[in-house]
Amino acid sequence: MMKPHELSDRYISEQWAGIPSAIYERRAATAGKPAVTYRLAGDSYLLVEFGGMDFDLHLNFFVHNINGHLNQSRPPGLIETSPGFRSILLSYDPAKINVANLVVALDDAYDNASGTENLVLPSRRVNLPAAFNDSTAKAAVARYVRSIRSDAPNCRNDNNVDYTIAYNGLADLDELIEVVTGTELWVGFIGFFPGLPFTFPLDPRRVLFAPKYNPTRTWTAEGAIGLGGPCYSIYPVESPGGYQLLGRTLPVYDIQQRNPAFAESPLLLRPCDRIRFHEVSEQELLESFEAVHKGEYVYDIREEDFDVATYNSWCASLSAEAAEFAAKRDAAAAATAVP
Repeated sequence: MMKPHELSDRYISEQWAGIPSAIYERRAATAGKPAVTYRLAGDSYLLVEFGGMDFDLHLNFFVHNINGHLNQSRPPGLIETSPGFRSILLSYDPAKINVANLVVALDDAYDNASGTENLVLPSRRVNLPAAFNDSTAKAAVARYVRSIRSDAPNCRNDNNVDYTIAYNGLADLDELIEVVTGTELWVGFIGFFPGLPFTFPLDPRRVLFAPKYNPTRTWTAEGAIGLGGPCYSIYPVESPGGYQLLGRTLPVYDIQQRNPAFAESPLLLRPCDRIRFHEVSEQELLESFEAVHKGEYVYDIREEDFDVATYNSWCASLSAEAAEFAAKRDAAAAATAVP
């Protein structure tokens, strides 16, 4: 007699048998360029995926390279491109362009794009103040412990900082702050919530990891800095959330556009920006928060292109230190409970 899960697996396979694949076309990897998969995503969207399911910043660099080419020579009928970490979602008007011609345009962009080894991406450096282990982070954790899960291992002492320190094998809060402020964070993409940046450390010696909440929180403060996996995010509005809370920074989203930094868009950050945090007291942060809303605070944003070749050479020079940090971090993670 077949077991229940075997019956279920057979039922699913029979139901899907004969259904056309969503994959429209594939391209193999070429020298310096990743493989491509074109997926149908409804009748007016196409999802383009690059490479495999790997955490590799070079895939993101290539995504933005292709996205730039597409927007420089936008084919008629292409409405919008939405870059992700290793993918681009394209919105198009099927009355003006069909999938076949859209894929031709994408193939042209791929053929004309350089590999990441010689890539220079338009970028900005955004310096932001950060108050670590602040009162709003503690309040969110305390509310979670009180109303959702009192035994969550990541919420010891009504904060997430102690857990993040233990999970990464760090000594104390000072070392955590040194690691977070000691690297630029690459804005890989914006999404999930309007203006929410998904950012990743560029310094290989300062890559922290943290598992997400289980289950998620129901409340997080605007401006909260969270860590999930190797990804940092800044919460643009009050919202639920699942990343470990490390502190708080200034607004990165303002639908009212009260500050000159939001004059062109309610979103402060763009893909390919690099964030650099510097520590301030919570009182100083709150004063700056108020000044942002009054239109008086001046965000420190500087245009600085990002040279991938220079970055690769720098990373290679740090490989031994990065491996030592990763080994210590991974050993600590293996000995720490997961939510």
